[in-house]
Amino acid sequence: MNASRPRRAAVTGVGVIAPNGSSTDTFWKSTREGISVLDRVTREGCEHLPLRVAGQVRDFDPSAAIEERFLVQTDRFTHFAMGAADLALDDARLPRSETDNAPFSVGVVTAAGSGGGEFGQRELQQLWGKGSRYVGPYQSIAWFYAASTGQISIRRGFKGPCSVVAADEAGGLDALAHAARAVRRGTDVIVAGSTEAPIAPYSVVCQLGYEELSTVDDPARAYRPFTSSACGFVPAEGGAMLVVEAEETARARDARVRAHLAGHAATFTGASRWEESAEGLAQAVRGALAEAECAPEEIDVVFADALGVPLADRAEALALADALGAHGTRVPVTAPKTGIGRGYCAGPLMDVAAAVLAMEHGVIPPTPNVFDVCHDLDLVTGQARTAEVRTALVLSRGLMGSNSALVLRHGATGASS
Repeated sequence: MNASRPRRAAVTGVGVIAPNGSSTDTFWKSTREGISVLDRVTREGCEHLPLRVAGQVRDFDPSAAIEERFLVQTDRFTHFAMGAADLALDDARLPRSETDNAPFSVGVVTAAGSGGGEFGQRELQQLWGKGSRYVGPYQSIAWFYAASTGQISIRRGFKGPCSVVAADEAGGLDALAHAARAVRRGTDVIVAGSTEAPIAPYSVVCQLGYEELSTVDDPARAYRPFTSSACGFVPAEGGAMLVVEAEETARARDARVRAHLAGHAATFTGASRWEESAEGLAQAVRGALAEAECAPEEIDVVFADALGVPLADRAEALALADALGAHGTRVPVTAPKTGIGRGYCAGPLMDVAAAVLAMEHGVIPPTPNVFDVCHDLDLVTGQARTAEVRTALVLSRGLMGSNSALVLRHGATGASS
């Protein structure tokens, strides 16, 4: 390795299981067309709860994708993670024989906010309803937020550096930053991403304490950020996993480099302090641009955090104006999550997947259900916009105060990362 030039972290595989599609292709088709799949919550046990609208994954059959011995040990959020990891590894065209021969060269990093709530609830009901002998042995691990990292690595035999990020919703982007740094330090491949499954009775009850949660029962009006009728966010399940690889390793095996993880930064401004988040988010953007050696005017699209809370939306618009200057009011901004819901840690990963695809296809996807923008932003609404997209900025904030920004460059871009 050339000591004068650090290893570049390249994205070579993308796998998505989302409310609008249980494959990367269907996810992108729906995202590009601006299709909203938000609908009334139908999960058993949630019917009487105040949360009325969410983004549910309806066409993913875990039994068709994952071996039974792993299914019984794991919660729905890990089913999504294993399924999306398989899609990403297949997309990267990374032969299993290659990883089997060098297991210590492949690691895993994930982020999760809610963990395995559905699994945990079921086992606790068994405990209190029937007794301790009816609690399965996997209760001790399936609920844990680190379960997806562990199960992906065990199932695929990956023995490289493995970790889990606990950093609020922004942890999704932070997981990719950890992956990029591991690659720069010498690991060849990291499977990185986030999936969530927060649409279960126990999980929903936990979320009802969030003032920012929308309880509007009209799917077309429940999640409308950057508008005068913004009333909070609706949750979503699913997520995305990426194969992050040393560019030189990818090129050596003739793999397709889909994007580069060029720059990242994170800050913290405190729970629900949305006015203060403007300064914190702007600082994260400046840090990500600096690491990517990227000028503000090079940003071709912003994938917004788009919380849907008036103060938070205003803070995000101010952060872009602060960090990007005049370009902050001119750069196209989009929030495809308004059509699928806000997936907590997994939300920014689905945005990253959409950003990679937008760069490849030269199309900026629209922001579903949003029309009357009331902030000084060039928000893409209605239909997709054709554009040359070489560099994308993805933003994420957490309800507990984390802020994160990630700069992505097109796979053909030659700028240093």
